Amino acid sequence: MSETRDMPEQASPPAIAPSGPVAAPVEVARLAAVRRYDILDTPPDGAYDRVAALAARLFEVPVATVTIVDEDRIWFKAAHGLEGVSEIGRDPGLCASAVLTDDTTVIPDTLLDPVACSNPLVAGPMGVRFYAAAPIITADGHRLGTVNILDTRPREISEEDTATLADLAAVVRDQLELRLSALHVVRAEQERRRVEQEKRRAEEEARQRAERDKAAIAAFASTLQRTLVPPALPAVPGLELACHYKTASPQEVGGDFYDVFPVGGGRWAFFLGDVCGKGAEAASVTSLTRYTLRAAALVDADPTAALKALNTALLLDAAVGTRFCTAVFGLLDPAGEGGFTVTLATGGHPPAYHLSPTQGGGVRVEAARAKGGMLVGAFAEAAFASRTLHLAPGHGLLLYTDGLTEARTADGHMLADTGLTDFLAQRQAPVSAGALIDDTVALLDTLPDTERDDVALLALSVPTPDAAPAGIITTAHSAAAPTAPADTSVRQENRLP
Repeated sequence: MSETRDMPEQASPPAIAPSGPVAAPVEVARLAAVRRYDILDTPPDGAYDRVAALAARLFEVPVATVTIVDEDRIWFKAAHGLEGVSEIGRDPGLCASAVLTDDTTVIPDTLLDPVACSNPLVAGPMGVRFYAAAPIITADGHRLGTVNILDTRPREISEEDTATLADLAAVVRDQLELRLSALHVVRAEQERRRVEQEKRRAEEEARQRAERDKAAIAAFASTLQRTLVPPALPAVPGLELACHYKTASPQEVGGDFYDVFPVGGGRWAFFLGDVCGKGAEAASVTSLTRYTLRAAALVDADPTAALKALNTALLLDAAVGTRFCTAVFGLLDPAGEGGFTVTLATGGHPPAYHLSPTQGGGVRVEAARAKGGMLVGAFAEAAFASRTLHLAPGHGLLLYTDGLTEARTADGHMLADTGLTDFLAQRQAPVSAGALIDDTVALLDTLPDTERDDVALLALSVPTPDAAPAGIITTAHSAAAPTAPADTSVRQENRLP
């Protein structure tokens, strides 16, 4: 359809801008659509220029334009035959009137139209006498602008011509939709990159927080260890036990812990670990950890079951908060051929080291590492792994907290697993728990005290038949000893009869 205005009495009333309670919301929605397509003030585009040129050629007119109607201006996206003009005012305006209808607007003689006659293109030097425009209508019904043809002489066009002009407006609409789709892709990519940058920033902050947390864990440690570890190790028939702990500072309360206790049937359980954090809260977690492991082992001596019970207890106790721990839990089962079958379960803790004699009088060092074993108290579905080894006569087993492997050597490097393995490989067979602890403490004493963390050690060995009676050796090096100078070392040795 088309709207033809050829004489004053037939002309539509001026419609420069919508007004009234009904028209205002429509115009607001239309302008929002104009903003959504983001076409205003964009540089020239060949696709729109070709539409304008094609319109001029099809209708044999000197001027054809593609315009977008803004709030207070008519902006030319393409203008064939109209040089040096990029926009004109909206009031009064040919396009401003044409954009208000879904039909093609045709003004055969602009001088006879009360709106068009005052337009600068009509009244000015250009002297436009004929005007026709088809609105550019979006899929959701908003009229963004018009495709226009202009002539300097009055003329008529057919219904077929108005349909052709509407088709050209539809081509412009399709081009705008393609451009909008491309903009969405670009904006989605920009948003994806922004999200990735924020994610990387968050991951970096999380990594830095984790490093700070780790440094804090390594900086505090052992008065809690001294108050919460057993005052003496038990006498286990056929086994030599030795332990050691040293606090990093008399002002700090640490979270290292260990224990050895019977579980019935001639079997014994032992564990060693490290609670995250320091202070009174860490002390309560350490206490809960020790007693939970003891109680769980008396119900089910399976080491992985004990760690699962501890994991559940830590997650259920609101007082624990977000604290977690690492732990190694072992079960000693006397073996018929001598020694013990040892089942070890790990929960995010460094591996124990199994030392066994070689034919040359030295020792073979093997990391008793089970595959897997997550932090205890961190995840509800945490999985724990276990492995079994035989602790035969002359064999030894060393458990430790990370204060040992993270201790720095004189050149500033950490001792690490490699340094500890090399050190243990220099021991002589048969392995003695007491000698193993003494040698490891002597190693620590040669290292600088700078940034030293708490250290807890637990060693087990099976004496050979010709060895002296097995016993229990406990060494305690504490900077928090209440009745002695800070560098006091206390050594206690209990021998079995």
